[in-house]
Amino acid sequence: MLRSCWKWRNYPPGHEGGGARADAEVLLNAAGRQLLVGMCGVEEDVLARALPSWAEEDAKLRAEAGDPVGLWRIAGAVVGPVGFGCRLCATRRTGAAVRVVRYAPRWERVCVRHGRWLLDVDANQPLEHLDLRSVPEVVAAQRRWGSVARRAVRAGAEPERVFALAHAVVARWWEQAYAWERETVWPRRLHQVADGDAGGDLERWRIVGRDAVVFPEVVAVADALLDPAMAELVWADSGAGRPRALPADGLFCRRLGERLGREWLGPLAATDHGGPLIAWMGSVIRLRRGAGGPPGYDNDPWWLRQEHHAPTMAGQLRVLGKEKKAPGSGTMWRAAVSPEQRAQISSLVDGAQEQLIQLRRAQAGSSADVAQHLLRTLSHSAALIDKALQHTVVAAVNAGVAPQAVAQWAKLPPGPLADALKAHQDASDG
Repeated sequence: MLRSCWKWRNYPPGHEGGGARADAEVLLNAAGRQLLVGMCGVEEDVLARALPSWAEEDAKLRAEAGDPVGLWRIAGAVVGPVGFGCRLCATRRTGAAVRVVRYAPRWERVCVRHGRWLLDVDANQPLEHLDLRSVPEVVAAQRRWGSVARRAVRAGAEPERVFALAHAVVARWWEQAYAWERETVWPRRLHQVADGDAGGDLERWRIVGRDAVVFPEVVAVADALLDPAMAELVWADSGAGRPRALPADGLFCRRLGERLGREWLGPLAATDHGGPLIAWMGSVIRLRRGAGGPPGYDNDPWWLRQEHHAPTMAGQLRVLGKEKKAPGSGTMWRAAVSPEQRAQISSLVDGAQEQLIQLRRAQAGSSADVAQHLLRTLSHSAALIDKALQHTVVAAVNAGVAPQAVAQWAKLPPGPLADALKAHQDASDG
């Protein structure tokens, strides 16, 4: 009944395949906000503090005047990451066991009182939390993050960017750890947060449990990257005044492994070329040498390249579902890649198509001129197609699609797939 008081410009967002999203958010125009203030009898500044989306507007709302108008959006696209709240805490405060959804970054996902990891809301899966009572180190890591964040501020870095970089580093290790025989901590934690046994559905549990399981290491890596002494080790590994390639047994990665309780990790981290950790080391070295050029991403240690972002739980679960239904299918990347990236890729393909259409019309003139024009146009079209292919491959792999599956549906052997990833990275670096 209350919804009828506003004019709605769209429908509540739902999950692919049906079902309402728990992270649906409402944006109101000025008249709509005033109507809500009058209905609930709460002052507007109080609502602005209580509702993070209160002051957010949309281009469709700015044109609306007079009538109270509402617009549905996905919460994560409005303010930031969205997680479930703790039902036990909600019951304690309100007396009602209701589902709670709140804007919460990943370093605030532990309910310390009840020992729960609160999961992302945007993934269409039944769990709201993971039980942390048998993994107290995860709870302790959230307490420790506060001091790490304050250290970041003192160092002139934004805590959220430091966390994002550390999370990307550790999430990349998480994917590689399948082959690490000496890694025993993460498998133990994963089984514990999976009610004692993740073996029955290991692929899904590795996706759902990742952020909780690796959280202590993420905080530890963030703390290490903020340590000036660790930056000095990077400088020493680079040869200081006598530049050299970073060694596989470098001091920095060796010390990082020790700080994580994994003395064997150093060489693995040092040889993970193309990853976010090596990129951070490169920025530190360029800054120290004064060779970074004007301010920008290449000399900003906390700048996280798009291809280094860890795939989200929601994206990975969609990919997993597609793989089970149609292994190697070209629809997998659509499930995992954002609409913005798909639009960019489609634009490149459309450009190539337009070039070929124009090619059919350009048949007048001498044979030499026509042939030369044909070759130039075909070359340009091929370059556009190659670029679209690179964007598609990188977007799919970054979203969590297995490289082998990408190679299969893109009809690429492993060599060209690696070349496409490297070419895209080189283009981003340039």
